Amino acid sequence: MGESQRRYDLIIVAFVFLLAIVLEYREAFSLIEDETLSYRQILRTHYADEYLTSPSEEVVIVYTDEDFYAEYDKYPLRRVDLSTLILRLNEMGAKVIGVDMLLDFKSAYGEDPTLVDALATAGNFLMVSQADISGGEYLGVNTAIDVFAEHTQDGYSNISANSAISESIVRLRVHTTLAEKFDAWPFAVKAVSMFLDDAEVTLENHTLSIGEELTVELDQFYDLYIDYPLLPPSGDEATARLHEVVGMSASELLFAVDEEELEDLAFLVADKIVLIGEVAEVAHDEFKTPVGNVYGVEIIANTISTILKNGPLNAASLWLEILVGLILMGLFIATRTIQAPFQRNTISAGIIVLFVGSVFITYISFGLILSLSYTLMASLISIVVINSRYYLNEMAQKAVIRDMFGQYLSPDVVADLVKSPEKLSLGGEERELTAFFSDIAKFSTFSESMSATELVTVLNEYLTGMCNIIIDEHGTVDKFEGDLIMAFWGAPTLLEHHAKHACFAAIDQRKALANLREKWVAEGKPAIEVRMGIHTGKMVVGNMGSAQRMNYTIMGDAVNLASRLEGANKAYDSRIMISESTYAVCHESIDARELDTIRVVGKNDPVTVYQLLERKNQTQGVLADLVEQYASALALYKNGNYQDALLGFKSCVKLDAEDGPALSMVSRCESFIETPPVNDWDHVFTLVEKG
Repeated sequence: MGESQRRYDLIIVAFVFLLAIVLEYREAFSLIEDETLSYRQILRTHYADEYLTSPSEEVVIVYTDEDFYAEYDKYPLRRVDLSTLILRLNEMGAKVIGVDMLLDFKSAYGEDPTLVDALATAGNFLMVSQADISGGEYLGVNTAIDVFAEHTQDGYSNISANSAISESIVRLRVHTTLAEKFDAWPFAVKAVSMFLDDAEVTLENHTLSIGEELTVELDQFYDLYIDYPLLPPSGDEATARLHEVVGMSASELLFAVDEEELEDLAFLVADKIVLIGEVAEVAHDEFKTPVGNVYGVEIIANTISTILKNGPLNAASLWLEILVGLILMGLFIATRTIQAPFQRNTISAGIIVLFVGSVFITYISFGLILSLSYTLMASLISIVVINSRYYLNEMAQKAVIRDMFGQYLSPDVVADLVKSPEKLSLGGEERELTAFFSDIAKFSTFSESMSATELVTVLNEYLTGMCNIIIDEHGTVDKFEGDLIMAFWGAPTLLEHHAKHACFAAIDQRKALANLREKWVAEGKPAIEVRMGIHTGKMVVGNMGSAQRMNYTIMGDAVNLASRLEGANKAYDSRIMISESTYAVCHESIDARELDTIRVVGKNDPVTVYQLLERKNQTQGVLADLVEQYASALALYKNGNYQDALLGFKSCVKLDAEDGPALSMVSRCESFIETPPVNDWDHVFTLVEKG
């Protein structure tokens, strides 16, 4: 089993933790995470510092509920009566009066002048508005009608769940675009600003500042996490509602109230933020939160309280999230070394318990919000992957025999034979394929410098690396003969662009050889050079041999030519030589240099040969210039102008003093100048040795 296969679990574990960090930062799915916040917030209300878990003493809710409307005998609250509430609260010393009602239309009963007079008299009134956001575009702010807006300030009350599935209200988003374009802020932020004597509101580097007294840290989306308080038990429900704890019914201020009664109630609202809002079911203004269902005006009150306490809940920074993820990833990777499954899984479970406990403690005690669901899922996946590795390794041992045969046959051949057992019979078919031969140059000199054991080790490393590349490019390894590799493309399974894949494999082998050469030289071994030959043509492919012993291989004249091209590299000191037929079918995918037109040993037909350089348009620098210069010189050579051709090839040598093809052609031109060839020579160079 290869190193990458043995470590696939390590790669997957690293990937899932990296993915968890990315998903957490982007909040790809908030449903589960917000649910975990619910449990954390409930525990926080019971165990955190009492100052943080208590409702703010600076906020009072004046509410209208079912009992109020039963006595009021109409719905909704009329504007003339809202005017009365405003004036009386102002007389009682309320610092800020805010109403959770969007009065963006004129009264049909002529009540607006009365309310305008009340607003002008109070002078400390805040009305709710709505940000107009459509398709992510900020269009403006929908405020109260002009006659009201002239005497009030406003803040938008847009608030929604982060998840498209869950409706839980966990945080308030401060829309930076609204602040920049319209100087618009959330209702709660504006209320605190007015409470602090119209303190300036600024937002910089995810820090919301209100005057010089308050700073609140926001998360990467400019969200403020709302710190819901602990509420006492209630007779009707598990816990009381916030308006029952820090509020009074509008009926106490509106019905049969005299001056003395107002003075008695003044201490409840004096110098405080007073919010007027609906808590009646008929208003349908109830929302799900981490601590249960809460009315809209109560969410505003809790948000104001959170801001006044400098935002006790803060999302962990990205760097802290990454650090926690890396620590957990390292711990789970370390469990890979534990062979016993019970011990391994017990330790893994302990890691998860420790992590979850730490996340809850940091939230409860310090208000630090660490991601739980994303990292927890990554941890569970890691446990499954690591256990799967052990299971698959055990299963792999049962396939040892099949794997041993797989060392000798291409995986495609094995799969093909499993599908079609009849192919085990002798015989073959003619098909256009691409054949490949490679051989180590001066192998005898190379082998003499090492012991037999060292030579076997080096050859195994070389052959394994080269064959992996062949197989990765969909090739079939035919056989080895010492250091020679024979392979082909296009069989047993059909491969449309087999010549291109063969060329790509040769290019990748050349690059891999450069790394091997550097490694071996560092180890004191001799440097090697490998010659490769590639030809595309008609060949016979199939099972050849006897009924007792057969080999899936290729045969034919085209195969022999590929072998000859490998040897022909020697005449040009080149490394990869391809035939004109190979070049013709894949020239749009490769960079190649035309070397010459030759007759290889044992063949009468000429063949134009090319030096394979790179994938298309990846030949750069000096080599690109050299190829262009070589082509010009070769054209002169073919026209019999050996003198000018010599100058052209020498120019190539100036660009690269070790360019084998140019050096070979310089030598040939000098020879032809001294002893010209016969007049009817066809400019086909005949090789006299196989290489």
